[in-house]
Amino acid sequence: MKTTILSELRNREGYVSGQELCDRLGVSRTAVWKVIRQLKEEGYVIEAQTNKGYRLLSGPDTLEAYEVAGRLHTRWAGHEIHTSQKTGSTNADAKALAESGSPHGTLVLTEVQTNGRGRRGHVWQSMEGTAISMSMICRPEFPPEKASMLTLVMGLAVSDAICSMTGLDAMIKWPNDIVIQNRKVAGILTEMSAEPDYIQYVIIGAGINVNTEQADFPEEIKETAGSLKSVSGRSFSRAQLIEEILRYFEKYYEIFDRTLDLSGMMGHYNERLVSREKQVKILNPKTTFEGISTGIDQEGNLLVKKTDGNIAKVSTGEVSVRGLLGYL
Repeated sequence: MKTTILSELRNREGYVSGQELCDRLGVSRTAVWKVIRQLKEEGYVIEAQTNKGYRLLSGPDTLEAYEVAGRLHTRWAGHEIHTSQKTGSTNADAKALAESGSPHGTLVLTEVQTNGRGRRGHVWQSMEGTAISMSMICRPEFPPEKASMLTLVMGLAVSDAICSMTGLDAMIKWPNDIVIQNRKVAGILTEMSAEPDYIQYVIIGAGINVNTEQADFPEEIKETAGSLKSVSGRSFSRAQLIEEILRYFEKYYEIFDRTLDLSGMMGHYNERLVSREKQVKILNPKTTFEGISTGIDQEGNLLVKKTDGNIAKVSTGEVSVRGLLGYL
Protein backbone atom coordinates (compact mmCIF):
# COMPACT_ATOMS: atom_id res chain seq x y z
CA MET A 1 0.00 0.00 0.00
CA LYS A 2 2.88 2.37 0.78
CA THR A 3 4.34 1.80 -2.66
CA THR A 4 1.08 2.67 -4.42
CA ILE A 5 0.36 5.74 -2.30
CA LEU A 6 3.89 7.11 -2.75
CA SER A 7 3.72 6.45 -6.48
CA GLU A 8 0.39 8.29 -6.76
CA LEU A 9 1.66 11.24 -4.71
CA ARG A 10 4.97 11.46 -6.58
CA ASN A 11 3.41 11.29 -10.04
CA ARG A 12 0.95 14.15 -9.42
CA GLU A 13 1.79 17.83 -9.60
CA GLY A 14 -1.10 18.74 -7.33
CA TYR A 15 -3.18 17.02 -4.69
CA VAL A 16 -4.48 13.44 -4.68
CA SER A 17 -7.83 13.10 -2.96
CA GLY A 18 -8.21 10.64 -0.11
CA GLN A 19 -11.25 9.13 -1.83
CA GLU A 20 -9.25 8.56 -5.00
CA LEU A 21 -6.63 6.67 -3.02
CA CYS A 22 -9.37 4.64 -1.32
CA ASP A 23 -10.88 3.69 -4.66
CA ARG A 24 -7.48 2.89 -6.13
CA LEU A 25 -6.54 0.59 -3.24
CA GLY A 26 -9.98 -0.70 -2.26
CA VAL A 27 -9.52 0.35 1.37
CA SER A 28 -11.12 2.79 3.81
CA ARG A 29 -10.14 6.41 4.37
CA THR A 30 -8.88 5.39 7.80
CA ALA A 31 -6.49 2.90 6.24
CA VAL A 32 -5.16 5.55 3.85
CA TRP A 33 -4.76 8.03 6.71
CA LYS A 34 -2.78 5.48 8.74
CA VAL A 35 -0.33 4.97 5.87
CA ILE A 36 0.03 8.74 5.41
CA ARG A 37 0.77 9.06 9.13
CA GLN A 38 3.39 6.29 8.92
CA LEU A 39 5.05 8.01 5.98
CA LYS A 40 5.18 11.28 7.90
CA GLU A 41 6.79 9.50 10.85
CA GLU A 42 9.42 8.12 8.47
CA GLY A 43 10.39 11.58 7.24
CA TYR A 44 8.06 12.28 4.33
CA VAL A 45 6.63 15.79 4.27
CA ILE A 46 3.02 15.43 3.12
CA GLU A 47 0.59 18.32 3.05
CA ALA A 48 -3.09 17.57 3.75
CA GLN A 49 -5.84 19.97 2.72
CA THR A 50 -9.55 19.55 3.34
CA ASN A 51 -11.48 19.00 0.09
CA LYS A 52 -8.20 18.70 -1.80
CA GLY A 53 -6.40 15.68 -0.41
CA TYR A 54 -2.70 14.98 0.00
CA ARG A 55 0.42 16.39 -1.66
CA LEU A 56 4.00 15.13 -1.32
CA LEU A 57 6.44 17.98 -0.67
CA SER A 58 9.64 16.05 0.10
CA GLY A 59 10.91 12.73 1.36
CA PRO A 60 13.93 11.16 3.05
CA ASP A 61 16.85 9.68 1.11
CA THR A 62 15.95 6.08 1.91
CA LEU A 63 16.39 2.77 0.11
CA GLU A 64 13.29 1.13 1.55
CA ALA A 65 11.61 -1.15 -0.98
CA TYR A 66 8.44 0.95 -1.16
CA GLU A 67 10.46 4.09 -1.91
CA VAL A 68 12.32 2.47 -4.81
CA ALA A 69 9.39 0.45 -6.14
CA GLY A 70 7.14 3.51 -6.14
CA ARG A 71 9.44 5.17 -8.68
CA LEU A 72 9.84 2.30 -11.13
CA HIS A 73 8.37 2.20 -14.62
CA THR A 74 10.25 -0.90 -15.78
CA ARG A 75 8.74 -4.06 -17.22
CA TRP A 76 10.76 -6.56 -15.16
CA ALA A 77 13.82 -4.94 -13.59
CA GLY A 78 13.28 -4.47 -9.86
CA HIS A 79 9.76 -5.87 -9.72
CA GLU A 80 10.89 -7.92 -6.71
CA ILE A 81 13.01 -5.99 -4.21
CA HIS A 82 14.78 -7.21 -1.06
CA THR A 83 16.29 -4.67 1.32
CA SER A 84 18.32 -4.80 4.51
CA GLN A 85 19.77 -2.28 6.90
CA LYS A 86 23.17 -3.99 6.98
CA THR A 87 24.75 -6.96 5.25
CA GLY A 88 28.10 -8.36 4.27
CA SER A 89 27.56 -8.46 0.52
CA THR A 90 24.50 -7.84 -1.65
CA ASN A 91 25.99 -10.21 -4.24
CA ALA A 92 26.08 -12.97 -1.64
CA ASP A 93 22.50 -12.17 -0.59
CA ALA A 94 21.38 -12.18 -4.23
CA LYS A 95 23.09 -15.54 -4.78
CA ALA A 96 21.16 -17.05 -1.85
CA LEU A 97 17.90 -15.65 -3.23
CA ALA A 98 18.71 -16.96 -6.70
CA GLU A 99 19.39 -20.42 -5.27
CA SER A 100 15.95 -20.31 -3.62
CA GLY A 101 14.20 -19.41 -6.88
CA SER A 102 13.91 -15.61 -6.97
CA PRO A 103 13.01 -14.48 -10.49
CA HIS A 104 14.82 -12.63 -13.23
CA GLY A 105 15.13 -8.95 -12.38
CA THR A 106 15.10 -9.35 -8.59
CA LEU A 107 16.92 -6.43 -6.92
CA VAL A 108 18.84 -6.61 -3.64
CA LEU A 109 19.67 -3.41 -1.73
CA THR A 110 21.31 -2.56 1.57
CA GLU A 111 22.05 0.62 3.49
CA VAL A 112 25.37 -0.67 4.82
CA GLN A 113 27.64 -3.19 3.09
CA THR A 114 30.60 -4.35 5.14
CA ASN A 115 32.25 -6.96 2.92
CA GLY A 116 31.38 -6.13 -0.66
CA ARG A 117 33.74 -7.60 -3.23
CA GLY A 118 35.39 -5.91 -6.18
CA ARG A 119 37.61 -7.35 -8.85
CA ARG A 120 40.75 -9.24 -7.81
CA GLY A 121 39.65 -9.51 -4.19
CA HIS A 122 39.31 -5.79 -3.52
CA VAL A 123 36.79 -4.85 -0.83
CA TRP A 124 33.96 -2.39 -1.48
CA GLN A 125 32.43 -0.95 1.68
CA SER A 126 29.55 1.50 1.84
CA MET A 127 28.69 4.04 4.51
CA GLU A 128 25.15 4.31 5.82
CA GLY A 129 22.89 6.72 4.02
CA THR A 130 25.41 7.85 1.39
CA ALA A 131 25.95 5.06 -1.14
CA ILE A 132 24.11 2.54 -3.27
CA SER A 133 24.98 -1.12 -2.81
CA MET A 134 22.81 -3.15 -5.15
CA SER A 135 22.76 -6.50 -6.91
CA MET A 136 20.45 -7.85 -9.57
CA ILE A 137 19.55 -11.44 -10.38
CA CYS A 138 19.40 -12.26 -14.08
CA ARG A 139 18.33 -15.57 -15.56
CA PRO A 140 19.42 -15.36 -19.20
CA GLU A 141 18.88 -18.09 -21.76
CA PHE A 142 22.03 -17.35 -23.76
CA PRO A 143 25.29 -19.39 -23.52
CA PRO A 144 27.57 -18.93 -20.48
CA GLU A 145 30.43 -17.50 -22.55
CA LYS A 146 28.31 -14.42 -23.27
CA ALA A 147 27.66 -13.53 -19.63
CA SER A 148 30.84 -11.51 -19.02
CA MET A 149 29.55 -8.82 -21.39
CA LEU A 150 26.78 -8.04 -18.90
CA THR A 151 29.40 -6.16 -16.85
CA LEU A 152 29.73 -3.74 -19.75
CA VAL A 153 25.95 -3.56 -20.17
CA MET A 154 25.55 -2.53 -16.53
CA GLY A 155 28.49 -0.14 -16.79
CA LEU A 156 26.85 1.70 -19.66
CA ALA A 157 23.55 1.79 -17.75
CA VAL A 158 25.19 3.28 -14.63
CA SER A 159 27.12 5.81 -16.71
CA ASP A 160 24.02 6.92 -18.61
CA ALA A 161 21.90 7.06 -15.46
CA ILE A 162 24.39 9.33 -13.69
CA CYS A 163 24.72 11.59 -16.72
CA SER A 164 20.95 11.77 -17.23
CA MET A 165 20.08 12.51 -13.61
CA THR A 166 22.98 14.70 -12.50
CA GLY A 167 24.45 16.23 -15.64
CA LEU A 168 27.88 14.97 -14.54
CA ASP A 169 30.21 13.55 -17.18
CA ALA A 170 30.38 9.95 -15.94
CA MET A 171 32.88 7.96 -18.00
CA ILE A 172 33.63 4.23 -18.12
CA LYS A 173 37.02 2.79 -17.24
CA TRP A 174 36.89 -0.61 -18.93
CA PRO A 175 35.69 -3.04 -17.85
CA ASN A 176 33.90 -2.22 -14.61
CA ASP A 177 34.56 1.25 -13.15
CA ILE A 178 32.82 4.61 -13.51
CA VAL A 179 34.97 7.73 -13.12
CA ILE A 180 34.17 11.43 -12.87
CA GLN A 181 36.88 14.07 -12.85
CA ASN A 182 39.56 11.37 -12.52
CA ARG A 183 37.91 9.83 -9.45
CA LYS A 184 36.28 6.42 -9.22
CA VAL A 185 32.66 6.78 -8.15
CA ALA A 186 31.29 3.31 -8.98
CA GLY A 187 32.32 -0.27 -9.54
CA ILE A 188 30.61 -3.35 -10.96
CA LEU A 189 31.11 -7.05 -10.23
CA THR A 190 29.43 -9.85 -12.19
CA GLU A 191 29.28 -13.44 -10.92
CA MET A 192 27.69 -16.48 -12.49
CA SER A 193 26.45 -19.95 -11.62
CA ALA A 194 26.34 -22.17 -14.71
CA GLU A 195 26.63 -25.60 -16.22
CA PRO A 196 28.87 -26.05 -19.30
CA ASP A 197 26.04 -25.07 -21.65
CA TYR A 198 23.44 -23.49 -19.35
CA ILE A 199 23.33 -20.43 -17.09
CA GLN A 200 21.53 -20.96 -13.80
CA TYR A 201 21.78 -17.29 -12.87
CA VAL A 202 23.99 -14.23 -13.14
CA ILE A 203 24.45 -11.75 -10.29
CA ILE A 204 25.40 -8.20 -11.31
CA GLY A 205 26.49 -6.05 -8.39
CA ALA A 206 27.00 -2.30 -8.50
CA GLY A 207 28.37 0.02 -5.84
CA ILE A 208 27.94 3.76 -6.34
CA ASN A 209 29.26 6.51 -4.07
CA VAL A 210 26.42 9.03 -4.16
CA ASN A 211 26.49 11.43 -1.22
CA THR A 212 29.71 10.37 0.50
CA GLU A 213 31.84 13.24 1.77
CA GLN A 214 35.40 13.22 0.47
CA ALA A 215 36.79 13.35 4.01
CA ASP A 216 34.93 10.14 4.87
CA PHE A 217 36.78 7.89 2.42
CA PRO A 218 39.46 5.64 3.96
CA GLU A 219 42.98 7.03 3.68
CA GLU A 220 44.12 4.29 1.30
CA ILE A 221 41.62 5.32 -1.39
CA LYS A 222 41.05 9.00 -0.60
CA GLU A 223 43.26 10.16 -3.48
CA THR A 224 41.46 8.10 -6.12
CA ALA A 225 37.87 7.66 -4.88
CA GLY A 226 35.06 10.15 -5.15
CA SER A 227 31.29 10.49 -4.99
CA LEU A 228 28.66 12.32 -6.99
CA LYS A 229 28.46 14.82 -4.14
CA SER A 230 32.19 15.29 -3.68
CA VAL A 231 32.76 16.10 -7.36
CA SER A 232 29.67 18.30 -7.77
CA GLY A 233 28.95 19.81 -4.36
CA ARG A 234 25.33 18.62 -4.57
CA SER A 235 23.35 15.80 -2.95
CA PHE A 236 21.22 13.41 -4.98
CA SER A 237 18.36 10.99 -4.33
CA ARG A 238 19.71 7.46 -4.26
CA ALA A 239 16.29 5.94 -4.97
CA GLN A 240 15.89 8.13 -8.04
CA LEU A 241 19.32 7.09 -9.30
CA ILE A 242 18.42 3.42 -8.84
CA GLU A 243 15.27 4.00 -10.89
CA GLU A 244 17.36 5.55 -13.66
CA ILE A 245 19.91 2.71 -13.57
CA LEU A 246 17.22 0.04 -13.82
CA ARG A 247 15.52 1.84 -16.69
CA TYR A 248 18.73 2.01 -18.71
CA PHE A 249 19.81 -1.50 -17.74
CA GLU A 250 16.51 -3.01 -18.86
CA LYS A 251 16.82 -1.19 -22.18
CA TYR A 252 20.40 -2.29 -22.82
CA TYR A 253 19.88 -5.83 -21.53
CA GLU A 254 17.07 -6.35 -24.01
CA ILE A 255 19.23 -5.03 -26.87
CA PHE A 256 22.04 -7.38 -25.81
CA ASP A 257 19.65 -10.31 -25.45
CA ARG A 258 18.58 -9.89 -29.09
CA THR A 259 22.08 -9.66 -30.57
CA LEU A 260 24.17 -11.57 -27.98
CA ASP A 261 26.95 -9.04 -28.49
CA LEU A 262 27.53 -5.33 -27.96
CA SER A 263 26.96 -4.28 -31.56
CA GLY A 264 23.78 -2.43 -30.62
CA MET A 265 25.53 -0.18 -28.09
CA MET A 266 29.22 -0.35 -29.04
CA GLY A 267 29.34 3.15 -30.55
CA HIS A 268 27.71 4.72 -27.50
CA TYR A 269 29.93 2.72 -25.13
CA ASN A 270 33.05 3.95 -26.92
CA GLU A 271 31.85 7.55 -26.53
CA ARG A 272 31.77 6.95 -22.78
CA LEU A 273 35.11 5.11 -22.66
CA VAL A 274 37.55 7.27 -20.70
CA SER A 275 40.64 5.58 -22.14
CA ARG A 276 39.72 5.92 -25.81
CA GLU A 277 42.64 7.30 -27.84
CA LYS A 278 44.78 7.39 -24.69
CA GLN A 279 47.88 5.59 -23.56
CA VAL A 280 47.09 2.52 -21.47
CA LYS A 281 49.10 -0.09 -19.69
CA ILE A 282 47.78 -3.65 -19.75
CA LEU A 283 48.60 -5.80 -16.75
CA ASN A 284 47.76 -9.48 -16.60
CA PRO A 285 49.45 -12.62 -15.27
CA LYS A 286 51.08 -13.46 -18.63
CA THR A 287 52.27 -10.15 -20.01
CA THR A 288 52.49 -6.41 -19.58
CA PHE A 289 52.43 -3.97 -22.47
CA GLU A 290 51.46 -0.43 -23.38
CA GLY A 291 49.60 1.02 -26.30
CA ILE A 292 46.78 3.29 -27.43
CA SER A 293 43.24 2.25 -26.53
CA THR A 294 40.96 2.54 -29.59
CA GLY A 295 37.70 1.33 -28.01
CA ILE A 296 35.88 -1.97 -27.58
CA ASP A 297 34.73 -4.45 -30.21
CA GLN A 298 31.31 -6.08 -30.34
CA GLU A 299 32.47 -8.87 -28.02
CA GLY A 300 33.45 -6.39 -25.33
CA ASN A 301 37.21 -6.78 -25.79
CA LEU A 302 39.34 -3.67 -25.32
CA LEU A 303 41.27 -2.93 -28.51
CA VAL A 304 44.81 -1.63 -27.92
CA LYS A 305 47.16 -0.52 -30.68
CA LYS A 306 50.63 -1.62 -29.65
CA THR A 307 53.86 0.21 -30.46
CA ASP A 308 54.50 -2.22 -33.34
CA GLY A 309 51.20 -1.27 -34.94
CA ASN A 310 49.40 -4.53 -34.16
CA ILE A 311 45.98 -4.46 -32.50
CA ALA A 312 45.67 -6.51 -29.31
CA LYS A 313 42.29 -7.70 -28.06
CA VAL A 314 42.26 -7.53 -24.27
CA SER A 315 39.65 -9.63 -22.50
CA THR A 316 41.19 -10.07 -19.05
CA GLY A 317 43.67 -8.36 -16.79
CA GLU A 318 43.90 -4.97 -15.16
CA VAL A 319 43.83 -1.97 -17.46
CA SER A 320 45.48 1.25 -16.35
CA VAL A 321 45.06 4.59 -18.08
CA ARG A 322 48.16 6.78 -18.06
CA GLY A 323 47.41 10.00 -16.19
CA LEU A 324 44.09 8.74 -14.80
CA LEU A 325 44.06 7.53 -11.18
CA GLY A 326 47.66 6.38 -11.61
CA TYR A 327 48.24 2.77 -12.62
CA LEU A 328 45.37 1.00 -10.86
